[in-house]
Amino acid sequence: MADKPKRPLSAYMLWLNSARESIKRENPGIKVTEVAKRGGELWRAMKDKSEWEAKAAKAKDDYDRAVKDFEANGGSSAANGGAKKRAKPAKKTSEKEQT
Repeated sequence: MADKPKRPLSAYMLWLNSARESIKRENPGIKVTEVAKRGGELWRAMKDKSEWEAKAAKAKDDYDRAVKDFEANGGSSAANGGAKKRAKPAKKTSEKEQT
């Protein structure tokens, strides 16, 4: 069975993915965390975000349609949805506790 469709990216993430290389070019040697921080500053200062918001809205519509198709074809949000959780490892007991 096919996996449930992935959630769409936000307008900010779509923009950041397109701007990441130029941020790196303008700031040689910048760390990944600093790229994200600078991207956030640029995004907040941006006046017209309509292009990216429109792309995000289209991606969300496509996602909603894909989820409906997924569920109509036997996929279940209850059975397959949700993050797969790993079991927690058993607690280690010290030697003092065992005696």
